[in-house]
Amino acid sequence: MTHSMTGFAALKGAEGSFSWSWDIRSVNARGLDIRLRLPDWIDGLEVATRKAVGAAVTRGNVSLGLRISRQTEEGRLVLNPAALDRVLVLLGEVNHAAEVKGVALTTPTAADVATMRGVLEAAMPDNDDTAPLLKALLAQLPKLLASFNQMRAREGGDLHAVLAGQVDQIEALTVQATAALEGRADAQAEGLRTALARVMDNTDGADADRVAQELALIAVKTDVREEIDRLHAHVTAARELLAGKDAKGRKLDFLMQEFNREANTLCSKAQFNELTRIGLDLKAVIDQMREQVQNVE
Repeated sequence: MTHSMTGFAALKGAEGSFSWSWDIRSVNARGLDIRLRLPDWIDGLEVATRKAVGAAVTRGNVSLGLRISRQTEEGRLVLNPAALDRVLVLLGEVNHAAEVKGVALTTPTAADVATMRGVLEAAMPDNDDTAPLLKALLAQLPKLLASFNQMRAREGGDLHAVLAGQVDQIEALTVQATAALEGRADAQAEGLRTALARVMDNTDGADADRVAQELALIAVKTDVREEIDRLHAHVTAARELLAGKDAKGRKLDFLMQEFNREANTLCSKAQFNELTRIGLDLKAVIDQMREQVQNVE
């Protein structure tokens, strides 16, 4: 199964007087980067959540957020000092920027500041036991991660189909390259004979055998059968990776470098229009495939 590194899921829940909403999303990354936005007053929540996400996801830049609200009979609000400090700092920066631009701003009232996000929050009794809430949250977390991975799997299925088609194109072009070698061999042999005759006609006392050896050496240096054999081997490796169940993005990314290396060498050694065209087509498909591979977990 092929998973995409792009995904999203959201889930809501409630326990007693608490209600909450989860959201998790991810984009591609070289490794696994987990970013959590969780309430800091629930002991053990961050450690357990990070561990669960790390077990469910192999690669990607993953952002997970949790917002909790509570219904209280008193409806009592308390000041959040940290949030207030942040708001006051930002207001100071805004006021300074306005002064620099010559813009006059009205001074916000205490009521204005109090309505800003996070400055006031529901009061939490000092003796509140958060253990039941933690248990309910962690019990729901696997469902959130399962939904998240289902989306990544659906997108991965689409990616798999695209990648498999591109591997087929690479194989077909490699077969064409093999067929083109026969035509190149005839053209190359004729070119070598012509070059040898020209050299012999314009060189006094040249050793015909030595000249022939040098020309044969040129032919060896332009031989691309080894590159074509490696392209076939890479096609087989790519199909095996796509058929595997484990995370394959890193291995596919490395394999794309190998594909590109062989295609580049094929183009540099081609010296035959048809083979050059095939090499350029190979490079185009490989480049397209490499872009898709960047999204594979």
